[in-house]
Amino acid sequence: MSGSNKIEQFLHENMTWMRQIDFFNQENSHFKTRLSEVVDMVIDKRIISNAERFQNQFIVNDECINDMARDIRLHEKNLQLIRTQKKAPDSKACKMQEKLRNEMVYLEKQFLKLKNEYNQYLLSIVL
Repeated sequence: MSGSNKIEQFLHENMTWMRQIDFFNQENSHFKTRLSEVVDMVIDKRIISNAERFQNQFIVNDECINDMARDIRLHEKNLQLIRTQKKAPDSKACKMQEKLRNEMVYLEKQFLKLKNEYNQYLLSIVL
C-alpha cells in the first residue's frame, strides 16, 4: 500500500471511530436517563446501591469516551499534516494508529459488557 493510500485508510478508520464514539456518547446518555427513570420507581436500598454503581460506571465511560475522542482528533490532525506534506506515515504515526485501534477494540468490548450487565440489572428490578 502506498504512503498516500495508507494515510487515507488511517483517516477513514479514524472517521469510523469517531462515528462509534458519537454512538457510545448517545447510548451512555440514554443509559443514564433510563437508570434515573427506573430508580425513581423503586425504594429498595440494594437497588439504589447497584444503581449508583452503574451511574459511576457511566461517568467513567463518559471520561474514557471523551479521552478516546481527543486522542483520535489529535492523531487525525497529525495525519492531515502528513498528507498535506505528501509524505508516507512514519513509524510513530503507524504505531499511534495501532495503539488507537487496540484501544477502540477494548472500549467496544467494555462498552458491550457494561451494556449487557446494565440491561440484565434493569430486567432484574423491573420484573
